[in-house]
Amino acid sequence: MDPESLYNLLQAPRPAGAPAEEELPQGERKRFLPPASREDPKLAALQQVLLEWINAELLAEHIVVRSLEEDMFDGLILHHLFQRLAGTRLEVEEIALTAVNQRRKLEAVLEATNRCLQEEQPRWSVDAIFNKDLLATLHLLLALAKRFQPGLPLPPNVQVEVITMESTKSGLKSEKSVEQLTASSADKDQAAKDVFDELFQLAPEKVGAVKEAIVTFVNQKVERLGLSVQDLDTQFADGVILLLLIGQLEGFFLNLKEFHLTPNSPAEMLHNVTLALELLKEEGLLDCPVRPEDIVNKDSKSTLRVLYSLFCKHKLKDGTDRGPRGPPS
Repeated sequence: MDPESLYNLLQAPRPAGAPAEEELPQGERKRFLPPASREDPKLAALQQVLLEWINAELLAEHIVVRSLEEDMFDGLILHHLFQRLAGTRLEVEEIALTAVNQRRKLEAVLEATNRCLQEEQPRWSVDAIFNKDLLATLHLLLALAKRFQPGLPLPPNVQVEVITMESTKSGLKSEKSVEQLTASSADKDQAAKDVFDELFQLAPEKVGAVKEAIVTFVNQKVERLGLSVQDLDTQFADGVILLLLIGQLEGFFLNLKEFHLTPNSPAEMLHNVTLALELLKEEGLLDCPVRPEDIVNKDSKSTLRVLYSLFCKHKLKDGTDRGPRGPPS
């Protein structure tokens, strides 16, 4: 059976909208986008950018997304998108035909996604996504784009008016608020530039000296493992030396089952680099967003950003071991 025909058999819950009084139990609150917000050209432009990004990512899998509201709720698209972005595989059923199974699949996919994104207060939930809450779906996709595609050209300063309904003893009460979805142009320009953007743009003749200093630092740390780095761009692309370096500097004991010591494919390389970046992020060392794909593709600037975060923390230390410990959970 054609995948699209099979997908159309899925049982779809009703899209989120303004709740009737009898639908909202007393004491509960519900947020939704009024028609004026949904028809905002800026919101439409944002959805179009996200749709094109998702479809480009999933092109090889012959998956086409036409509506963020209608196509994302059951976890099927999110499942494939997260696997593609994170370079990992989720052990969940491929096709869920009943509402119960769809919700269970969505819950598993979001659990893995939330672990990766590490948002302190996610602005989405299983209930919201499953009920086709466009606002929650947008927040989730924007968080994924920020994590895995920070250069995605999102329209700036997208704001939406949100109505919050609350059921009280005296009936439904509503209040309006404005929610920011994307940063303003000034904020984006400021956040996008860092020391390496300026280095490559304003002083490219100094890049070689910076690389040499960091390679010297790395070799001082990994020589006890019998390793040596000559080419910063290529030797970190598979993530192996990067993981071993992090283990040495941060005192992590990395089980060989957690990564590929001799990766044989781009997917295995991506797995290694993604794990390394997650460890750095959990330790609070990675200030600038870095795509694991860029390191695998031997992007000098991305590789330098990662190594420089370790260089800044450990360059003044005397190299004394702190004893191995497990990666942060």
